[in-house]
Amino acid sequence: MDQTTGQPDSTAIRVALWRALHLKVDRPPHVLADDVGVKLVAPEPGWQSRPDMHPEGTRLFRASILARARFVEDLVIEQTARGVDQYVLLGAGLDSFAQRRPEMAGRLTVFEVDQPGPQAWKRERLQALGLGIPDWLRFAPVDFEKGGSWREALLAAGFDARKPAVIASTGVSMYLTRGAVLAMLRDAASLAPGSTLAMTFLLPLELADPEVRPGFEMAARGARASGTPFLSFFTAAEMLAAARDAGFKDARHVSGEDLARRYFAGRTDGLRPPRSGEELLVASN
Repeated sequence: MDQTTGQPDSTAIRVALWRALHLKVDRPPHVLADDVGVKLVAPEPGWQSRPDMHPEGTRLFRASILARARFVEDLVIEQTARGVDQYVLLGAGLDSFAQRRPEMAGRLTVFEVDQPGPQAWKRERLQALGLGIPDWLRFAPVDFEKGGSWREALLAAGFDARKPAVIASTGVSMYLTRGAVLAMLRDAASLAPGSTLAMTFLLPLELADPEVRPGFEMAARGARASGTPFLSFFTAAEMLAAARDAGFKDARHVSGEDLARRYFAGRTDGLRPPRSGEELLVASN
C-alpha cells in the first residue's frame, strides 16, 4: 500500500480489477465472484482496455490470484466449522470477504491488518458505497515502517489471544525481508493452539513456470523501479523448514498444480494458474 498518499498501491488495485475481470471475460463456473473490489477502486471508464488487463496476456496471473483467494476462503469456512471464530488478514488491501460473504463472515470476528493511510481510505470508501462496517469487522492499522507490531494492533482491535484464529497473508511475503518473513512465522506460530496460517510465497524466479517467468521478471523490475522491490524468495522445502523452525507442528505446501486440480479441472477455456510461481504454505500449531 502507498502509505504516503493513503491510496491503495498499484498492485492492490490490479488484484481487485483482475478479480472483477474474471466475471466479465471468463466462462462460468467462476472460481471467485468478486465485484466489490472494483467498486472500491472506482476505475476510470475503459479500465478493461489497460495493457495489464488484457484477457489473454493476464490469464495465468489472473487465475493464480483467483485460486489463492478461493483457497483461503475455503480454509476459513473449514476452520469455522471446527469452531474457530477469528479470521486475521495480514496486508488486507482491498480484500472483500466481509462484504461478499456476510453470512459466513458474520459468524467470525474479521480483523483486517494494514497500513493506516490506505486502511482509512478503505473505511471511507466502504461507508461511501453504503456497505457499512459491522461490529464483527475490525480494522487494525499498523505502521510497519515505524516498527509497528501486528500482534499489538490485533489486541488493540479486540483480538482474543486465548482463542485460535485463521491468519491469511497473500501477496505480501515477497516484499518483506527474509528476517521479517521468519518473524511473521514465529508470531503466527505463537498464537493459541488450533490456529492456522495460510501464506503465499514466491519461488526463486528460475524455478517459476516458464510460461510466467517473463511476467514475474517484469513484475520484479517494475516493483524495484517503484521502490517496493521483491526481497524474499523461498523454495517449498525452505518454507516448510522455516514454518517448522518457527514452532508450527504441521506444515504443508500447496502448489499451483494442486490449485489447478482443485479449482480448474474440466475447464475448456484455458483458465488455470501456473504450475509453479506464487505458492502457498499452510501451517497449524
